[in-house]
Amino acid sequence: MELSESVQKGFQRLADPGSFDSNAFTLLLRAAFQSLLDAQADEAVLDHPDLKHIDPVVLKHCHTAAATYILEAGKQRADKSTLSTYLEDCKFDRERIELFCTEYQNNKDSLEILLGSIGRSLPHITDVSWRLEYQIKTNQLHKMYRPAYLVTLNVENTDSQSYPEISFSCNMEQLQDLVGKLKDASKSLERATQF
Repeated sequence: MELSESVQKGFQRLADPGSFDSNAFTLLLRAAFQSLLDAQADEAVLDHPDLKHIDPVVLKHCHTAAATYILEAGKQRADKSTLSTYLEDCKFDRERIELFCTEYQNNKDSLEILLGSIGRSLPHITDVSWRLEYQIKTNQLHKMYRPAYLVTLNVENTDSQSYPEISFSCNMEQLQDLVGKLKDASKSLERATQF
């Protein structure tokens, strides 16, 4: 599992019994899961009286590291052996590894639902409709006599099975520029697939 150096340092500090006793570790671990899974959670999860003796900067750093690792493990659907191996590399003792794995297993389903709701792919265009509009006056009653195109893109979001519309207005030059760029993209795609 590839994590940034900052996350690794925060995680190693969390493993240190001198920085976090067993009770503080448990509270911080549960706070990390709660802040990820509970939309109503706020920074008050770190205001527990048993965490007051820890420097707030260190506390937040370790909380962020734990939350990052939890998300990364959920994203990769890590099993207990994968979790244990990484935690051992970060110098966690057996008791903390067991506690972490138990907490992870208890929240794994909720975590996968959360990560699944974020989405994996961009929406794709299923249809395009347009109409020509002729603007005669502005809202300040100045005469304009300017044509404009109203374009509506029907898109499909495969992750959420929704079909929103994207609408925009453009003048002739902007529409020609858009069409030119789409043709360039299409030619590039054709060239890439010929190899």
